[in-house]
Amino acid sequence: MRIQLPSWQKASEELHIHCVACFSSISVSRKLNGYYMDNGVSPSLFPLHRCKTIHLVGIRFFYLKVFDCIQRKFEYAASLVRHAQGIHNVEGDKNYKAYMSSEYFDAHLTQLGWQQVDNLRKHVHSTGLVKKVDVVITSPLLRTMQTAVGVFGGEGYTDRMDILPLMVANAGNSGRAAISSLNSPPILAVEHCREHLGVHPCDKRRSISEYQCLFPAVDFSLIESDDDSLWKADVRETKEELAARGMNFMNWLFTRKEKEIAIVTHSGFLFHTLAAFGNDCHPLVKKEISSHFANCELRSMVIVDRSKVGSDSSSTNYPGKIPSGPDLPSDVADERNQEKDISLVGNS
Repeated sequence: MRIQLPSWQKASEELHIHCVACFSSISVSRKLNGYYMDNGVSPSLFPLHRCKTIHLVGIRFFYLKVFDCIQRKFEYAASLVRHAQGIHNVEGDKNYKAYMSSEYFDAHLTQLGWQQVDNLRKHVHSTGLVKKVDVVITSPLLRTMQTAVGVFGGEGYTDRMDILPLMVANAGNSGRAAISSLNSPPILAVEHCREHLGVHPCDKRRSISEYQCLFPAVDFSLIESDDDSLWKADVRETKEELAARGMNFMNWLFTRKEKEIAIVTHSGFLFHTLAAFGNDCHPLVKKEISSHFANCELRSMVIVDRSKVGSDSSSTNYPGKIPSGPDLPSDVADERNQEKDISLVGNS
């Protein structure tokens, strides 16, 4: 597999990186007359554990991610989480028609689901992930918000005038104590990462004003309509429409200033969105990216902004030449000398 250097890089050297995990030698080079890879503008996504960051210091200083070549400022780390088990998952597993039942409107987590939340919470704390996350983005449905606050929220809530709880006690018939927002990353509800819209009552949300009473410290400011204007009782969003919405959501992430983002969402949304990624990877990596998520599964991914939607500057790049002085590389000098010789021959 060959990887293009960014267009702003003028390096002519060729770097070989041997990646044991993907059983291949990856050759990185730039040619004067074009690139080895297509210059696509869609974002790329790779499993975090299959990526390495390499700092190259010399004539140029830049970041390189194995599987793609980028500058750090165009990279985001995303922890993708499917919600824990909901009541609709249990009944739907027995009979698909259960998903059509109004009994499972805006389905809440089961007690097993809350156990899954507790275990994932232990994991994000033991790995230190919770301290790295700058923001948690959640679908504004009961089961996803319960999962988000349960996994990434603070410790047990103590009634204080200056701190709002992320979740009040027994929200959504949870039987759980209130969850504190203290020492928790901000949690932001976003409509774009909702499940398949329409027909299934379990995927219809409540009013935002009702949610605000249940989840006082969750930020609902990006949701324009109090009532659910997206869900239609007789129209089911197509897979293509869902995938397009998912890609718009991924592009929107690059407008955020945060670099480490956790996203709590749904199986269908994840599956159809991630199916668009991994086409430039080994088939097994593609499968790893786009396979269905289990309840409360977390996968860490690196998202690369190849379209430069993001506009923030790099915090690690260094311009060099401080103090300034001659720095003509020998290979450039060789090229100029060869061009001069050719010109002399042509004029003789």
